[in-house]
Amino acid sequence: MIDPLAQVVGLLQPSASFSKVVNGAGSWLVRRSEAGRPFYCVILDGSCRLSVREQEWVILERGDFVLIPSAYDFTTSSLEPKPTGDVATVPVELRPGVFQLGSRVGPLNVRMLVGYCAFGSCDAALLVSLLPQLVHVRGEKRLTTLVQLLDEESRGDRPARDVILARLIEVLLIEALRSMAGPAAAPGLLRGLADERLAIALRRMHERPTWPWTVAQLAKEAALSRSAFFERFRRAVGVAPMEYLLHWRMALAKDLLRRKEGGIAEVADRVGYSSASTFSVAFARHVGLPPTAYAREQWLERSSSPLQGAA
Repeated sequence: MIDPLAQVVGLLQPSASFSKVVNGAGSWLVRRSEAGRPFYCVILDGSCRLSVREQEWVILERGDFVLIPSAYDFTTSSLEPKPTGDVATVPVELRPGVFQLGSRVGPLNVRMLVGYCAFGSCDAALLVSLLPQLVHVRGEKRLTTLVQLLDEESRGDRPARDVILARLIEVLLIEALRSMAGPAAAPGLLRGLADERLAIALRRMHERPTWPWTVAQLAKEAALSRSAFFERFRRAVGVAPMEYLLHWRMALAKDLLRRKEGGIAEVADRVGYSSASTFSVAFARHVGLPPTAYAREQWLERSSSPLQGAA
């Protein structure tokens, strides 16, 4: 059986970037404006506050795990005393991989392991849009263990290090995301998969993206009326069923073109289009350039990459 969540995470092509231990004491505040990189954090001891995109503050406690799939604007701070003037604190590196926030003396109010990873997929923005803006999980020891393994592996230089890191990141993402799944999740793939009826339709679309699905057929798979299915899907996933299917087909097509798996006609057939011309029109409308131009652009980017040149 196809697992939509595993497919999405796989297509994101996650890789480890770096991790560090951060200690906080006294009054401190850190505001980050990142270029959309995935950020994760586990509270090893103590507590602190977190706000994503100026939303309501969330209190993080020992054992809490946080994942922000696309970290643009978020702020962390001490609980008490509250920082005055919202002036950002400059972290001080105590030793490689260990940083201090706030006072250099006095008891620590938090100790956390934080890190960033990267998504290799050029379609990451679309795929990330299917995920929650913030994943906050409490009391899941498996997540803490995975983060610690990731940290240990990233600091070593053992054989197959990059392969292990990639697999750990994939498992970490899937474990974190499925820990958040439920009817209370924000609109997106996780909330859709938490609905038994909608999950059937989502799995069918992922299992058979080439099938000429209609809303009526998907509704039948979910054992719902057409109108009830359409509204329930749109509320839970955040987009209409056919729009989701189009996004998924285009994500698959981009991946096939990037990996040069077949010509345009073969790619069209593998993502559910009856002809190369029909596929090309849909792809150009969705992506902004024809599939041939997209494939060429991806090849040029790979060939000009410093990693490619060094290989």
